[in-house]
Amino acid sequence: MSELAAVFAELHKIMAPYGAKLEVKRDDAEEFYLDTRHVQKNKKPLFFGAVQVKKSYVSYHLMPLYLKPELISSASPELKARMQGKSCFNFKASEPVLFKELSALTKAAFASYKEQGFV
Repeated sequence: MSELAAVFAELHKIMAPYGAKLEVKRDDAEEFYLDTRHVQKNKKPLFFGAVQVKKSYVSYHLMPLYLKPELISSASPELKARMQGKSCFNFKASEPVLFKELSALTKAAFASYKEQGFV
């Protein structure tokens, strides 16, 4: 298994439990993509998150951070250093400490969407 495939597998494990409560749009070896069942004004479902294998890294998208940026305020500088934009984290290797923190952040993000009535 390649390093990126291993990173994808670990990040997939973090996001996967939310698949039962959300809409799984894609689940294969390169991408795990989740939407909410909440339909926006543009008639499209609200995006929750995704794990995607890119050319040289694996990205972890968490849309609730975009809607509620204060969720990231307590994150460690190390996790924030992995951020690309407002709601995406990029990883080239397995980082168990950061993945544990990302798991807690994902849980808080889901709770935030639930609180706002999106799930």
